[in-house]
Amino acid sequence: MKREINPQETTRAYAFEMWMSAPMPMVTFFKTLNVSRLVKVSKRRGLKFNMLMCYCIGKAASRVKEFYLLPVGDKLMQYDNIAVNTIVANSKGEVSSCDIPFTGDLGQFNRDYLRLTRQVAESCTDHDLSEDSMVIGTSALAQYEIDGAVGMYSGIFNNPFLIWGKYKRQWWKTTLTLSFQFHHTQMDGAHAARFLSLIQEEIDTITINDERLTVTV
Repeated sequence: MKREINPQETTRAYAFEMWMSAPMPMVTFFKTLNVSRLVKVSKRRGLKFNMLMCYCIGKAASRVKEFYLLPVGDKLMQYDNIAVNTIVANSKGEVSSCDIPFTGDLGQFNRDYLRLTRQVAESCTDHDLSEDSMVIGTSALAQYEIDGAVGMYSGIFNNPFLIWGKYKRQWWKTTLTLSFQFHHTQMDGAHAARFLSLIQEEIDTITINDERLTVTV
């Protein structure tokens, strides 16, 4: 559920005045993550790496209150829930968009991820939760080695967005470089930097407790 709120009654009042009318209000950060643990969990438990990344992103975002706000049009909206979007290769050889509702229960998130991405791939119809949740966009170019990407600002969608490519294996760790684009009205640089640090923290501490997935890591 979402509702309009008065920006002047929030901590984003100054940012709303400064950035809502800016011709380019988006900011992009780059971060290299150590995903060694996530790759290990993915391979040992037979879980999709992209699903685990989306889960850690959602888990980190749920710990930053600014992710429950979003400028929409000329208004500031507050949400009760967040979702993580992923791009799906569909049965027509094109791509479709799929919003996964975030839950801190990894087992449930995995089941939702598998069910919804399969549904979208087969139907070639986007699954959209933007009326109910603040959606974090992601795009995984997993077959390609890229050093970073800057998203396009359409002036319509102000949602935060992450892009990454193929992870890189080194001698003793596996790394993944991603970009994070966000609207300056929604959050400041310190909030964004904390979010990226929290993603690393969630990766480093992820555990599998659902027996339907496997035993605890």
